[in-house]
Amino acid sequence: MEPTRTFQFLGLTFNVSNMISGVIVAVILFAFIFVCSRNLQLKPKGKQNLLEYMIDFTNGIIKSTIGNDAPKKYGLWAFTLFYFILIANLLGLFIHIQVGNIVYVKSPTADPIVALTFSLMSLTFAMYSGVEKLGYKGHFKGFLQPVFLFLPINLLEELTNFLTLGIRVYGNIFAGELLAGIIANLAFSNGLWLVPVAAPLELAWQGFSVFIGCIQAYVFVTLSSVYVSQKLSIEE
Repeated sequence: MEPTRTFQFLGLTFNVSNMISGVIVAVILFAFIFVCSRNLQLKPKGKQNLLEYMIDFTNGIIKSTIGNDAPKKYGLWAFTLFYFILIANLLGLFIHIQVGNIVYVKSPTADPIVALTFSLMSLTFAMYSGVEKLGYKGHFKGFLQPVFLFLPINLLEELTNFLTLGIRVYGNIFAGELLAGIIANLAFSNGLWLVPVAAPLELAWQGFSVFIGCIQAYVFVTLSSVYVSQKLSIEE
């Protein structure tokens, strides 16, 4: 991992790069939604069309996993989660600020702590949704299905869901940024004669990394909504 600056507060360690990058992602997403949502009309056009398409896209994800009525309750959650992770995945490909050996801006999801935090939030939200619908007894009874002897296996499944959901995103985004950096360093560390060779490789890999970043955001939200669906239908 690239070196970053950290500081201690109340016994906790805070990563400056993750904080700055996370704020940038939030500002970009808020600014984009703010601009697209001005002067809404009954007959949408231009930027309003784009915003409605974005909403329909995430609504389609949760309709296919949770149910046709899901957008009423989970639409905002899916929309925010998908586009925040999408921008977080792509940020480091377009904005990478490094002062000396310290990185200040990169893709937040290229850090395992951030990726696993999103994973924990999604699974916690899924459990909350299950408790809200089924009650504590109905929700936790699901861990004893089909018989109580399956309790350790069901708990292990929750752990593996948590790990795989976050590590999948981290691994892909970190590897993408790492290889992009290696190609860029190759071009300038061995003389200008390598630039014509490395430049097309860098552009091709950047394009592929954008594709991977989009796919990973889609997979993350799809699996998160599947986990929500499982918690809601555990007794049905």
